[in-house]
Amino acid sequence: MLQADICQRAVHARDARFDGVFFVGITTTRVYCRPVCPARVSYPDRRRFFDSAAAAERAGYRPCLRCRPELAPGRALMDAVPRLARLAAQRIGAGALNGHSVADLARELGVSERHLRRALERELGVAPAELAQTHRLLLAKRLLAETSLPVTRVAFASGFQSLRRFNSVFRERYRLSPSALRRAAPSAARPVSPSGDFVTLTLAYRASLDWGLLIGRLSREAIAGVSVVEGDRYGRTISLDGRSGVVLARNVPAKAQLDVAVSLSLLPVLMPLLVRLRHLFDLDAEPAVVDACLGQNGLAPLVRRRPGLRIPGTLDGFELALRSLLPEANGSHEAAGDLLSRVVGALGEEIDTGIPTLTRLAPRPERVAEAGPSGLAALGVPRHVAEAIASVARALIGGAVRLEPGRDAAATHRALREMEGVGERLATLIAMRALYWPDAFPASDPALQRAAGVSGRSALRAMAERWRPWRAYAAQHLWLHAEERG
Repeated sequence: MLQADICQRAVHARDARFDGVFFVGITTTRVYCRPVCPARVSYPDRRRFFDSAAAAERAGYRPCLRCRPELAPGRALMDAVPRLARLAAQRIGAGALNGHSVADLARELGVSERHLRRALERELGVAPAELAQTHRLLLAKRLLAETSLPVTRVAFASGFQSLRRFNSVFRERYRLSPSALRRAAPSAARPVSPSGDFVTLTLAYRASLDWGLLIGRLSREAIAGVSVVEGDRYGRTISLDGRSGVVLARNVPAKAQLDVAVSLSLLPVLMPLLVRLRHLFDLDAEPAVVDACLGQNGLAPLVRRRPGLRIPGTLDGFELALRSLLPEANGSHEAAGDLLSRVVGALGEEIDTGIPTLTRLAPRPERVAEAGPSGLAALGVPRHVAEAIASVARALIGGAVRLEPGRDAAATHRALREMEGVGERLATLIAMRALYWPDAFPASDPALQRAAGVSGRSALRAMAERWRPWRAYAAQHLWLHAEERG
């Protein structure tokens, strides 16, 4: 529940910690804004507060053209709403209703369509279709303001199934046409794409963000041809729902945003891709909240050393599982990297990106399952590891496991843990990063136990109770502390 007095103070101070946590509607203009909007602050009695953009739009407000609510960081929905509504909202935000029905989503979540509608109405105050339509319209608004894409491409990239429907809904909701909104957006605000084959968008975050540490850790995991870190820029190939291309990202700390260039070939899957990018860089974190919790519960020296620490996620859940399992085959990080490169070279598809350092896609589960344990063993993967990798690939193909945003973290963790050759520690590591699980904590990890100064998983698990619901961040701090100590 939003507390009006706290919201009023946040708006008056333009407090960036609340950006994306709530939105403020102005009753005189019928516009809704972010708490950090640079426009003149309205009178307190003319403000209404909403916990989501969808709720504001349902109440008849349209998004501010100045602060652009579509750019606000997302909310950490850990405990904000009950489980079903949270999972459904995450899946809808990733485009689950683009080209699919509410019944399809309900079936995927294992509930009736009526129960799903009721849960979202009760917890978020909006119907599934309304929530999906808000996401589509806000993405379209971003593309109109930040790119020069034709309106037709904007419509389909945003998840609309027809241009006519897009124009109709846009005019009805925002009371102006798409072309009129584009004319109103300053062209200087549009980031410059590296070439005509890319579209560049911005992804906002709440400061602070230790970008150097984040991409440094991603650099250690880079696979030749698949991902690369050059200076302060991160790039990689990606295949998503049958579409392949490249994403390039760099930090703009002065604006608390990332500039992200996306191949035009990925436009049909832009909505789920942007969600995965936010998870890859952990852009929806609330560092002030996380750091305060950990700092007040025994980790203050580590938090002071690394403010703004983020959990590196992934764009490809199977690639993460593959990477996580392979180090078990060899003691050294370098040897594991060589083995992974060999597997990717044999089973990953080539891709022409126009970028010399990005030439190959990570292996798809289908290719790995087809190769089977014997094919992986022929590449140098120990037999027991090869069998575990093949099992995960088959589970992904069959739908028993889904390593993507908006899935049930606890159920996925349980399914992975029960697979032969995976176990509790690796299952937790995979779920932490692939499913954006901020409370994941592999208490059985010996490095964590040593860094925390305890012996045994029970003692570490008991210690970690005070770090909930941010135990994954505590684990990151402890791992880095262990690396420093050697």
